[in-house]
Amino acid sequence: MAEQAGGRRKGQQPAAGPARRASDRGRYGRLSRERVLTCALELVDREGLSALSMRHLGAELGVEAMALYRYAEGKDALLDGLVEALYLELEERLSGEPERGGSDAGRDWRAELHRFALAAYDVCLSHPHVVPLIATRMLAVPLARRPLAVLRDHERVLVLLREAGLDDAAASAAFRACTAWLLGYITVELRPMVDNPEESDPAFRLGLHRMPAQELPVLRGTAAALAERGGPEALLAGLDVLLDRFARPS
Repeated sequence: MAEQAGGRRKGQQPAAGPARRASDRGRYGRLSRERVLTCALELVDREGLSALSMRHLGAELGVEAMALYRYAEGKDALLDGLVEALYLELEERLSGEPERGGSDAGRDWRAELHRFALAAYDVCLSHPHVVPLIATRMLAVPLARRPLAVLRDHERVLVLLREAGLDDAAASAAFRACTAWLLGYITVELRPMVDNPEESDPAFRLGLHRMPAQELPVLRGTAAALAERGGPEALLAGLDVLLDRFARPS
């Protein structure tokens, strides 16, 4: 017989159907961008940035890695998403706290900048592995292409500086200075200082025996003090020095 039932020739393969794509329904249901970024943040918090990959993240969500590309075009987009997640958490924290002095021109702009700096400090210390991305991704991504949550953060700070009476030039200079201080301060706070956490002796705990005493006497002498975090009080003290430099006298 030349043909089989249904009209298909003997040995002929069935016609190919529509191309099959990786499902984005994982062990927690259908994915969303928020779920992908939340899981990525949890993964990096737990295992560090080096552990982040599409394959590893897909395994965490219970989907194929290819399913993630509809929410992040690649590794760089995923890294930008981590920065976005950090700023979204900052927004959420700020929205849950009352503004100082109201929401109009009568509010205390300096107190609001303090509130912002403290919230940023807390969020960054909660996600230390993501903090380096705030600098590195901003070096790679032009202003207009940054996540909207990041741009809203810029807008918030600039509005407060305008409320302080600064014109565009002064507000821009103050914005750059305050941003550099906040990011630099947090980066210093997060630097690893302990060489051997199992040591009880402070000198051996810090690994001072690895540092040549003749060449580095002052550094060795202040290492214990450097290992202590400055905390939020020192953060605000430095911020106020900058604000006093730019703000107009009342």
